[in-house]
Formats: sequence, C-alpha cells, structure tokens
Amino acid sequence: MILTVTLNPALDITHRVDRLRPHSAHRVRDVGARAGGKGVNVSRVLHTLGLPTLVTGLAGGPTGEAVRRELCRAELPELLTPVDGETRRTVAVVDEHTGDTTTLLEPGPVVRPEEWRSFLADFEACVERATVVVLSGSLPPGLPEDAYATLVHAARARAVPAVLDTSGPALRAALPAGPALVKPNADELTEATGESDPRRAAQALRAAGAEAVVASLGPDGLLAVTPEGAWRAVPPERLRGNPTGAGDAAVAALARGLAAGVSWPRRLAEAVALSTATVAAPLAGSFDPAVHRRLRDAVDVHPVPSLPPLPPLS
Repeated sequence: MILTVTLNPALDITHRVDRLRPHSAHRVRDVGARAGGKGVNVSRVLHTLGLPTLVTGLAGGPTGEAVRRELCRAELPELLTPVDGETRRTVAVVDEHTGDTTTLLEPGPVVRPEEWRSFLADFEACVERATVVVLSGSLPPGLPEDAYATLVHAARARAVPAVLDTSGPALRAALPAGPALVKPNADELTEATGESDPRRAAQALRAAGAEAVVASLGPDGLLAVTPEGAWRAVPPERLRGNPTGAGDAAVAALARGLAAGVSWPRRLAEAVALSTATVAAPLAGSFDPAVHRRLRDAVDVHPVPSLPPLPPLS
C-alpha cells in the first residue's frame, strides 16, 4: 500500500469559461468540485492504475466533510484526522480558448498542537502497513517548518522510503531527515539552493540529505540525479491542456516505481508519460489512458554527466 499525506487538502472547484477576460463577468460553461491537494491527486492516479493507496491528512468543517464524501464516492480509502478549522478551497478557472488556467489558493486552517499530535499518532499507525509514503504539498498554518522532517524520520524508523514533494522552508527542513526522493520543480530548486542550473541545484539537495532528486522541468520533462546516476527524460511531444496535477502524476509514477524496484530509466519514462497524459485530462488527479499508452514507450530517457559532489547547503 502506498500511503499519501496531504496536510493541507482542499475542495478543488474548477470553472470553465469560453475566454477569461480581466475585469469582466463570465458565464461558466461547467463546474466541477472534488477533493484535492497534491497527495490526494497522487492517490487518485495510483487508484486508477489499480494500486492500493490510503489518503491521510487533516480535514475540518463543512468543506472537510465535502472532501470526505467525495473521496468516498471516488472509492478512495481515507483516514483524515479531524481539526476544528475549515478545510480550504481552491478555485481554478480554465480559459477554453487558450487552454490557460488561473488558480486561486486559500491558505488552509490553523492547526493546533494537539491536532498535530493526533495526526502523528494516526500516521504512525498507518505507515506500519505502507511500502512507500508520499508527503505532498504545503503546510497549513500552525504546523512547524520541520513537520515533514518529523514524518520522514517516522517512516525511516520503520524502513519505509519517503517521497517528498514540497517547497521552501518545509523542503529545506526535511532534507537532513533523508527522504528517499524529493521532487521539486525548476523554480523550487532555485529557491531552495540559490542555484540556477538544475543539475547543480539537484546535486545540492542531495548533498543536504536527499537520497535522490527528480526535478520537474515543465514541458521539457524531468531531470533525475540519483545514487545510480543522472538522467534526462523528455516527452516525445508537447500537449496543450490543463497542467494542474501533472507533477502529482509524476510523483505517483515515481512512488510506484520505488515500491516495485524498477530501474530509474523506466521510472522516469513512466513519470513523463503519466504527467503528460494528465495535461490532456480535464481535472487534476486524472489522466488520458490513450495518451499514457501512446507515450510510455516513446519517452526519450538518456544519461547526463553527474557533477562532482557539492558541499552541503549553508
């Protein structure tokens, strides 16, 4: 079972309009609402691929109940720890003419120390049954910066590898705990390390404690720097569509590959194919199966020279 953690889940609301014009009223063509957050999206992809997964995190208020109900409808098992605050919402507006998406993100509820302790107890019970744990997304207000470090330590104590997809102080604080894999995007790499070159930045994250780094470079694919070597994985074509959730699909593929012990080139090819197929789907956590099948054997994965070891981040 792959355990996903979404400490700041959301009810994702998607509006589709013919064309988005600032300072104007718009008629919405259709509206979708479903449970979201990066870890939830990862579990959706894993569930579609037929893999057992469990959604964990924090949820509260009527919006939190809406998240629980939607996960039940989607047949996604969950153990969301209750909090008093209201689970956040996100609003995405998709411009059907250009394919661009504008997203509004609420901050999430303030989590009290006793609620965090309750979640930790739930997490430690669940991680015992996991083959891989995925830690994804932002931290809600009230949680310490080292919240993910605490979870990585708890997973490592039980010999469960942790995949981490977050940014900023939460990412930097978790690196010394030794996550098996971190997956920043290009901007998050630069923010965390001060390095503009993705290879040097990925090496810096490894020097700081990550066992492997897979950097998402948007439509240019993935860069992986691992103990076994470094690779670039490039999609065979670029698709227009909604990129929301593409990184989460890549994380799902990487977690699946880690659990199965497949080679890095195969993991990366699957991650690029799944993330590209997600761009062709209307909602985060979904992917186009036909696109996935077409691309999975056509992704260009090639080795790149590794850089000399770098000193740890200051």
